[in-house]
Amino acid sequence: MTPTWHSPDEPAIPPVTGTGAWLRVVLRGGVLGAVTFGGLALLLFLRLVERPLFGMQRPVTPGITRAVCMAAFVILGIGFRQRGTPMWDAGAVVANHASWLDIFALNACQRVYFVAKDDVAGWPGIGWLARATGTLFIARKGTEARAQADQFTARLAAGQRLLFFPEGTSTDGQRVLPFRSTLFAAFLAPGLRETLRIQPVTVVWRGPPGADPRFYGWWGSMGFGPHLLAVLAAPRQGSVEVTYHPPLRVADFADRKALAAACEAAVRGALPSAPPK
Repeated sequence: MTPTWHSPDEPAIPPVTGTGAWLRVVLRGGVLGAVTFGGLALLLFLRLVERPLFGMQRPVTPGITRAVCMAAFVILGIGFRQRGTPMWDAGAVVANHASWLDIFALNACQRVYFVAKDDVAGWPGIGWLARATGTLFIARKGTEARAQADQFTARLAAGQRLLFFPEGTSTDGQRVLPFRSTLFAAFLAPGLRETLRIQPVTVVWRGPPGADPRFYGWWGSMGFGPHLLAVLAAPRQGSVEVTYHPPLRVADFADRKALAAACEAAVRGALPSAPPK
């Protein structure tokens, strides 16, 4: 299991205090919950028809996920900006990882299926949502590369775009950790490397005016509940910018380390004022 990243100056999550703050929590949280779980209910209902007709292909339900994630930014009041052009072919997408909010930002721009550590499937609530939206759960071990390649091949053959976080953990959003190359090995398997493309993506979060710039980052020992409440309670919100870089042809790279390094360089290059690794 990949270790959680910790910073030497991990900030305390702002507590929710005052009537106004709790009112924002109730209003935003209530609407966001209704939209999220209402969308999930619709998705699960449509999958009853979609699954027997299309199998692993999902021509309709990913659109629901995308619409819910786009609505989330309107509900929360977080500014959203997209740069570049998302890849619409079957392939892979890799991005830096700062927060649970990354899931909303990356789903809002294109139809993707996340690749997550197998232990995420057991997380209360989140694991259930992940399974419902088609997340692929894997064990991050080099010995699993062949089995992972088979899973990736099946998903890609169904026209899916697989998204994973090569850092292996979330950070404060102010840096990009070295990309782990283990998962990249699966995309170099015969039958994949000749045609597959991987698109690097940079996600940049900017905190609310006057707040810690790392406000939206979720890492270290931070609890999900307190962080969610802090985001819901914020009187003013910040923004997120998602930058799509030109896709890279897997066949152009000799090995997984070279491919991982090229993706890392592209992602790191669009992160403003990134501190050392």
